[in-house]
Amino acid sequence: MPTIIIVLVAIVVLALVLLSSTIKIVQEYERGDIFRLGRLVGARGPGLFFLIPGVERMRKVDLRIVTSEVPAQEAITRDNVNSNSQRGRISPSR
Repeated sequence: MPTIIIVLVAIVVLALVLLSSTIKIVQEYERGDIFRLGRLVGARGPGLFFLIPGVERMRKVDLRIVTSEVPAQEAITRDNVNSNSQRGRISPSR
């Protein structure tokens, strides 16, 4: 009798692990790139979708814009004039 309980518990644990690796949720601002045996199948999302366990893998891709500060730089033009770049524009120094 105890061996049947142990086998049933093992089956339930295995089923929970497979179920958790099958169901994926992707937020509105993300997409899930699906790889089947290492090859890109396509992008899915947003929402809930299912994967084939052991065959398909998913990598989340964030679609939000990432901003960063760019410090001002100084450059010399072809005619040897110093110029400063601010916010992506090059303006000649005075």
